[in-house]
Amino acid sequence: MDSSELKQRTKEFGLEIIRLVGSIPSNRTTDVISRQLLKSGTSVGANYRSACGARSRADFVSKMGIVEEEADESMYWLEMLRDSGLVQPSRVQHLHQEANELVSIAISSIKTARASKAT
Repeated sequence: MDSSELKQRTKEFGLEIIRLVGSIPSNRTTDVISRQLLKSGTSVGANYRSACGARSRADFVSKMGIVEEEADESMYWLEMLRDSGLVQPSRVQHLHQEANELVSIAISSIKTARASKAT
């Protein structure tokens, strides 16, 4: 997967998060969780775009670390929605899986960047 494909994939992840959050009935609890999920889920793509413009390998690694953190945080909020019974598990399953894959991609990218620095 090249950077333009991953840019599109992370953008689509953010858009799916926006759609999910927009479909959740509003109450005190869901508003807090939805806000957190919206922030972390849309941040994944924004930070990946920033990583693509990194000025150095160290800057890339740092920014990809943020991508990893935001995708992992998104997984947490999706789990909170699911495990609390606020949404049906089937509504978040795909997004949780995608967030997990994005975490794995970020970790792999960080390892590759660090390894190429050593050579």
